[in-house]
Amino acid sequence: MNAQGIETPHMASARTDAVGTRLTTPRNGLATAALTLGVTGLLTSVVFVGGPLAVIGLILGIAALMTARRTGAGRGKAVTALVTSALAIVVSGLVAVLVLWYADQTQECYRPDSFHQYTQCVRLHLDGDRPASSHR
Repeated sequence: MNAQGIETPHMASARTDAVGTRLTTPRNGLATAALTLGVTGLLTSVVFVGGPLAVIGLILGIAALMTARRTGAGRGKAVTALVTSALAIVVSGLVAVLVLWYADQTQECYRPDSFHQYTQCVRLHLDGDRPASSHR
């Protein structure tokens, strides 16, 4: 309760009723799930797994934020889930673009006789028009 004796949904401490039964604070399971998916998506976004996890985390984060507005519980987790999920989606997109760019730049190098020939071919294509003597 606040100073005027009015109870608000944002009160986070546990309290007891007149009989002495402990009342628990409301919890937001969607926020916890969204945060878990957002962090996992961010950590795995460099291997493309994070993108789909982050999309699910973003959807759950939006639902958790709407629940938090209604109940007052889990707003911080929901916002953090939205941020981490959005970052994971961006990182996954950038990694995909980088992999496509690399594949385009080195597509002539995919049938080498040895790994050494492959690395020489990749260096040649990524370095551009430099003379061959500067590849050391």
